[in-house]
Amino acid sequence: MEVTDIGNKEEGKVWHRKPTPGKGVLVTVVRTAQQAKTVRFLHVAFDTTGDSFLAGDHHGNIYVFDISRNRFRLVQKTGQACTALAFSLRRTTEFLVAMADYTIKCFDKDTKQLVSWMRGHEGAVSSISVHSSGRYAITTSLDTAQLWDLDTFQRKRKLNIRQSVGIQRVFFLPLSNTILSCFSDDSIFAWESDTLFCKYQLPVPDCGPKISYKAFAVTRDGKSLAAGGRSNLLHLWCLDSKQLVRVIQMPTQVRTVRQLEFLPDSFDGGASQTLGVLSQDGVMRFINIHTCKLLFHMGSHEVAITTVTVSPNGRHVVAIMDNGSINVYSVQSLTQELNKPPPSQVAVVSGGGADQDLSNLKVKVRSEVVQRPAKCSGRRTHVKILRPPADDKENELPAGLNKKRLVAMLKAFGEYPAKYRMFVWRSLLCLPENHAAYSSLTDKGLHSAYLTLHDKYPIKSHKLQRGLQRVLSALAHWAAIFGEVEYLPLVAFPFVKLFQNNPMLCFEVVATVIVNWGQHWFEYFPNPPLNILSMAENVLAHHDKELLQHLVDCGITSQLYVWPLLETLFSEVLTRDEWLKLFDNVFSNHPSFLLMACVAYITCCREPLLLCSQKEDFEYFFHHRNNLDLGAMIKEAYRLMGGTPADIHPRNMLSDLTPLTKGQYPVFNHYPDFIVEYQSREREKIRLQEMEYLRERQEVSALRADFVRRQAEEEAYYAQQELLQKAEEQRRNILAQEEEKLTQQRTKLAAMKRELKVKELQLLDATKGRFLKNQQDLRASQVQRLDQEISRKMDLRERETAAAVQDLEVRQMELEAQRRQLEQHMFKEQERVGREVEKEVEMRMRRAEEEEASYTELLHCTETNMQALEESLAEACQIGLDSDWQREVAERLQQVDVEQERKREKLAELHRQTLAEEERLADTMRDVAGRKWDEIMSSRAQLQKQQQPLSSTDTGLPHRPSATTAVYAGTNSATSPKQAETNMVCLNSSSPSESTSTNFSLDRGRAQLDSSERQLLKEVRELRQKLAVRAREGSSASSQSVHTLSSVSQ
Repeated sequence: MEVTDIGNKEEGKVWHRKPTPGKGVLVTVVRTAQQAKTVRFLHVAFDTTGDSFLAGDHHGNIYVFDISRNRFRLVQKTGQACTALAFSLRRTTEFLVAMADYTIKCFDKDTKQLVSWMRGHEGAVSSISVHSSGRYAITTSLDTAQLWDLDTFQRKRKLNIRQSVGIQRVFFLPLSNTILSCFSDDSIFAWESDTLFCKYQLPVPDCGPKISYKAFAVTRDGKSLAAGGRSNLLHLWCLDSKQLVRVIQMPTQVRTVRQLEFLPDSFDGGASQTLGVLSQDGVMRFINIHTCKLLFHMGSHEVAITTVTVSPNGRHVVAIMDNGSINVYSVQSLTQELNKPPPSQVAVVSGGGADQDLSNLKVKVRSEVVQRPAKCSGRRTHVKILRPPADDKENELPAGLNKKRLVAMLKAFGEYPAKYRMFVWRSLLCLPENHAAYSSLTDKGLHSAYLTLHDKYPIKSHKLQRGLQRVLSALAHWAAIFGEVEYLPLVAFPFVKLFQNNPMLCFEVVATVIVNWGQHWFEYFPNPPLNILSMAENVLAHHDKELLQHLVDCGITSQLYVWPLLETLFSEVLTRDEWLKLFDNVFSNHPSFLLMACVAYITCCREPLLLCSQKEDFEYFFHHRNNLDLGAMIKEAYRLMGGTPADIHPRNMLSDLTPLTKGQYPVFNHYPDFIVEYQSREREKIRLQEMEYLRERQEVSALRADFVRRQAEEEAYYAQQELLQKAEEQRRNILAQEEEKLTQQRTKLAAMKRELKVKELQLLDATKGRFLKNQQDLRASQVQRLDQEISRKMDLRERETAAAVQDLEVRQMELEAQRRQLEQHMFKEQERVGREVEKEVEMRMRRAEEEEASYTELLHCTETNMQALEESLAEACQIGLDSDWQREVAERLQQVDVEQERKREKLAELHRQTLAEEERLADTMRDVAGRKWDEIMSSRAQLQKQQQPLSSTDTGLPHRPSATTAVYAGTNSATSPKQAETNMVCLNSSSPSESTSTNFSLDRGRAQLDSSERQLLKEVRELRQKLAVRAREGSSASSQSVHTLSSVSQ
């Protein structure tokens, strides 16, 4: 078997050496990442051809493996683990991946591009089923199933269920449009995919154990359905008749069915007969559903299988192993047994009735010689195992084995096949497999006697440690003495290591060994079984007196040379293979064979034992491995079994094999109750005393820890207090220094502040003067700009008025021209109609003259009076028609004249309305302009009146020209006399009183300086506020005037 590590490669060969024909496993594919960590593969899926398959790993990488071309290629890196794959789409280069974030993505393996992204699930997608056409797909999660159209990638349908019932699986049936849905309550429904109409429901048997379906498989022709779950029973339905046709019972090793897969065959027409069953032990067994024979299997307990995918052509099987690797199997190599010639008569076939009950449908799977399965027929068949003769009934074992044949095989080969050893042992010991009884023992938890087992018997493997602890606790709960037996772990450990994946079988094997091969072991408890040791000593005395005498001379008793072998069941002195070979013979013989094996071990080692003389040497010898031919020892044991006299033979004192009872385990009470109870009470007393001692010790430890903690806290407190005092002194010194520095800085800051105040006052005075001058200039420029704007607006209004008058005149001229043009057009039309009427009249006159001439000629031709009357009548009718036409033309001309008159009246009315609107607009503009000029003249006069008392009182300022004063008054017309007077009192005034009020000395007291400083700042703030108010009022007045002018111009 070749192992290929793809590592971080993006492409390469699947195998580097061509697989040898006949090998089941073609190649094992693993992926090792950085630091030699193995990346587990999670899911695989074949394409429609069966030559390529997809594989997704735990890191989200998707690989394509082409078996026919021996190539693999990385096609996508999704970045997250996938939960399902599908590769059988209509577009063969595309595949579906269900992601861990509950979405489904479609990728192209050639371009490595994302084709589509489908959302809608609220849980992890567990399976993807693609229709046989490749156009539709069903994705299933625990709470819903959704039907998708893979052409548009749109969701077509959604199946919702109650929260109490979960979905197990929803999938398409092959070669049909039927959808099969399986729920957690074991109900199975069939739906039409187009209309979602429920076609039928499969009947689930009410009797028998509940299977709780978990796995399903359908044949390629869509006619048979197999289902399995938490049992070793498989249900087989015929979908044509909608009936349960067979219940298949798998071997006892199968307790739960994880996956079912039909193995296609090229010549079965889609009616697959080989069914693969993956069970909880990681082994996939392939059976024939008609003969119910075990054909072959894949995997083992050591290398377990997690999931399996079968190629559509049936040539390969891809399995994901428990360690995360991928095994590619060749079906042709696995099914070589099917090509062998059939053996003679392995079964009797009988036809079954149509109305048999469930018990008659049940068929057990047998592991007999494999024959080529026959093709399925329409009749229901049932297989029965051939009955052995009645006289060989006691040699019959469960699962169809025969003890005589097994013993003959054992004597021929010396041991049972390692592959079937556990199965043979279970049959030889007749294990009942009482799941319920064992569960009731394990539910009691760990026994108090084995809570500290790891201290006395440390085991490197935690799994083995827990398994040994679990089995010993179950034995102790079964019988009280097993909680007191000190050597019980030595007896049970080899079986725990052997059956570590099945603790229930391990418990039953150990219990069977104790009940049968440990007979009378506990009668002298807590001492060794002296009666059993005496039996072995009697046998040794009969067959080798010299060796026994040497042992007696050295003071060695049977407790030293027999009991170590029995209490460890030879596990200390034999290797694993030797131990298995020995117990193949022990379980195939009478329970006395174990004692004979002990005597045989001693006699086969007589030479080194005769050389020993010290007790320590003998102890070492029987507790360590020695050079020994196990085959010779087993032969010696068989010789002792046959050559020992009956009076001393252990067979007479030991009973035959007594299997454990089914349903409940038997009561075990072959031990002195009072001693066990006394030891139990003493042990319980000691345990309570130990608990009390531990409690007191814990309290003392807690008190000591509390004392130490308090002492440490007290020392830390005093140390902290000393540090705090030192820190307080340092802080006070630093504060004193900082206060002194702060006082100096405050003194300097006060001096600097006084200087800054003086500079600020000077700057404020200069700034206020510049600001007032700037405001006056600004107001003057604003007034000038407003005058220019008013004049410009007036000019613009006059020009617009003139243009409007000109437009009206032009419009009137255009209307007059249009009227004249219309009149000319009407005159021309009237003339044209008149000419047409004249032409028509002339033409009719000429036609009448011609007709009159013709009529005259006809009269000359001797016409009758009747014809003359008819001609006159026709002439009268024609004249009437001409008069009607002329009247209609006159009416139409009259209507045209009326319509022209109405249009002329409408144009005249529009002209009058236009003139009235223009007159009203001109009056409005003249009124608005007059009112505005009146307001401007009144405001100027008011400003001049206010400026006269101001100029008379302001003696400190020089006189300005009258034009400047008028401009200033015009710009500040909204300012009241009080504001003007207040604004004139400024810091640069030359008044004596004001100058004396603002002069101050720097030598005054601090209080007077602060008060004067606050007063000055207050005055500055008031001046700033007044200036701001005046600026806002001026800006609002200017904006209002501009708005008025714009409205007037409009």
